[in-house]
This record gives sequence, structure tokens and C-alpha cells, in this order.
Amino acid sequence: MSWKKKFVGNWGRLGMKCKLSDICDFRKGKVEVENLNAKNYVSTENMLPNKCGITEASSLPTVSSTQEYNSGDVLISNIRPYFKKIWQAQYDGGCSNDVLVFVPKPNTDKDFLYYVLADDDFFTYSMATSKGTKMPRGDKNSIMQYEVPLIDLQVQKKIASVLKVLDEKIELNNEINNNLEQQALAFFRHYFMDFAPYGGAVTSDWTEVSLDDVCIRITDGSHYSPADSPDSPYPMYSVKDMEAYGFNSSTCKHITEEEFCKMQKSDCVPLLDDILVAKDGSYLKEIFICSEEKDEAILSSIAIFRPDTSVIVPEILLYLLKQPSVRKDVGDNYVSGSALPRIVLKDFKKYRFMLPPMKEQQKIGPALHAIRMKIKANIDEMHRLSSVRDILLPKLMSGEIDVSDINF
Repeated sequence: MSWKKKFVGNWGRLGMKCKLSDICDFRKGKVEVENLNAKNYVSTENMLPNKCGITEASSLPTVSSTQEYNSGDVLISNIRPYFKKIWQAQYDGGCSNDVLVFVPKPNTDKDFLYYVLADDDFFTYSMATSKGTKMPRGDKNSIMQYEVPLIDLQVQKKIASVLKVLDEKIELNNEINNNLEQQALAFFRHYFMDFAPYGGAVTSDWTEVSLDDVCIRITDGSHYSPADSPDSPYPMYSVKDMEAYGFNSSTCKHITEEEFCKMQKSDCVPLLDDILVAKDGSYLKEIFICSEEKDEAILSSIAIFRPDTSVIVPEILLYLLKQPSVRKDVGDNYVSGSALPRIVLKDFKKYRFMLPPMKEQQKIGPALHAIRMKIKANIDEMHRLSSVRDILLPKLMSGEIDVSDINF
């Protein structure tokens, strides 16, 4: 019997360690790009921060072949490890060279490997051993030297089963939210673009308006970026910190109270019902409404649309801006720059659309509001579940929490 087999069952007491290279390898195979699509191609661009998986790719690589991955593999973005971009593949596909693909060895449960790599300690280590300052990249040799607990395969499976219950609920909520979002977009389109309830055409009491007509203010955030103050409680967000329904506070900078007060005076602090729009880079990719006022400031890569609630229901403006046809129109007519495209707000505020009277809006607005509140409740639950998972993970890995009595 090898020393590994002799002691792996006692890892919790003995604290036995091994290297990451002992439990997994990097996958080395290639896949033809012609066999890939927007769903199964993964790059750092369509991996989501903070362990939130992936979205569909916006484009495919121009090369003939690229790195392959198989179902069960663990993919991690190797650029800026602090973004914590990680995904366990649910199917076969391909990825960019800036994505690392980890394959479990026979002595390792694939789900356990995912949780080893999803541990915050791993991302901290990867960042500490990375190369480069402006755009740090994980060092592959150092990564494989990362120390992990030496754990029996059956114990690995028990640990993974505990954590997977939480992740499955998070994933379910995410799927529900995606479905709710599609319902809201279709509901809006039914009323405001197809005009189906009105015989396919607007009635005489509808008015053609511009974005400027229905907003008290259309502007962007601060064009001045204060120095980072990591210990301050005042976050300052840029477009890179935007997610589908809010900000990722783990990736943003912080500013001093003095600088925050300056931002308030400059109207760079969002208010209740403000609609925040990704203005620079992947314009209109993320759009969400402020459900509560917080002490947080934004930079100029984010636009603020402050609806005049006496003229328009905020959710109607929100789902107008989210429509794919509006995004295309913006790209064709209201964007400048090629290396870093950005919406030209002074032009975009003239964008025109048909709006029903407030009485008609109030028949539709509550349904959109109810969908948005359900999405928010699901997100709040996802955050709580993520926090529980991240607290449990290191305790399970260290043996502080005993899983020996768990049956699965």
C-alpha cells in the first residue's frame, strides 16, 4: 500500500497536502473552430466574474483550431485572476488560449476539482504568483504547485455533494431569471413594438417622444477617476463592474469620503429608479435599474438615464433600452470609435419612439415591475447561497467540518 493510500483517509487530522499537479492536468487537445458555435466557445470575454459561469460568445476566433475542453473539465480565465472567472463544462467545446482547462486525474472527483479551484484561496494564490501588472496573467507552472489537501476519493465526493446542492439552487435561480427576463422582453415587445393589443398600430393618443423628452437627466459618470482607497466603504464602479442586474463589488475600486462627496455634488451617484447603461466598450450589454439608493459612485463608462416618472414608468424605459432592435439601432447610428466603441449620448438622447399615455402605461408597468422584483428576490437569494458556499468551502477542505457521516 502506498503512503498516499495509507493516509488519505486521515487528511482532516493529519493535514496531508499534495500539489495541484497531483490531482489534475492541463488539457492539451485542439478542436476545429468550424465545429464550434456561440454556445460552446468560451473566451475570457464571455466568462462571468465572481464564479458566475459563462454567457454565449459574441464571436468565434478566426483561426482554424483552438484549445478543446470536454464535459466535466474546469475552465478558468487566466487573465486578471482576481475576477474569479470559473466554469465547469457541461458539454464539449473549445476555448481561447487565455482560458486554462483543468482535467481531473483518476484519483480525483471532477466536482471536487471544481471546488478546489473555486476556493478564494486559489484565486489569491494565482494572483500572487501571476506575471504582469496592468493585465496580470496566472503563471501555469506556479499554478500547478498550488497546495491542496490530500483527500480520499469518497470523501472528495461527499464534500462536493454538500457544495453542489447550493450551486444547483443558484443555477436554478439563474435559469428562472433568464426565463423571466425573456418574458419581460416579449411582453414589452407585444405591447410597444408589435402593438398587438391595439390591432397592430398605435392609437391616436400615443405620442412620438425622444429619450430626452422622458428623462429628467441623461448623462454619464465622472470623467475624473480618483485614486483607489481600498479600505474605504465607498465603491466607485466602471463598466467592467456591471453585471446583468447590478454591480460586482468584488472587482471595483473604492474612493475616500471626501472624493465621494465630490461625486455626489457632480451627480455621479445614482438615485432610486435611475437606469444605468453600459456606455463604453460592449455598449448596452448590461442595463439595470437602481432598486435602492446606495453610497456608490460611477465613472464615465456608465450612462445614467433618470426617468421623469410623471411621463414614463421606469420599467417601460428599462425594457425599451434592452430590446435587441434598439441595440442594433444604437450600433448603426449612435456609436463612435472602433477600438473602444462608445455611445454618443448627445445624439442618443434624440432617439425617438412611440409612448402611450400614462393611464395605458400603468396597465402594463406593474407586470414588468413584478417580474423585476421577482428577479431581484432570486438574485438576493443567490448572493446568500453564494456566501454560505464560500464560507463552507474552506472549512470542508480543511476538515474543520466532518463529512464522514454524510450518505449520498
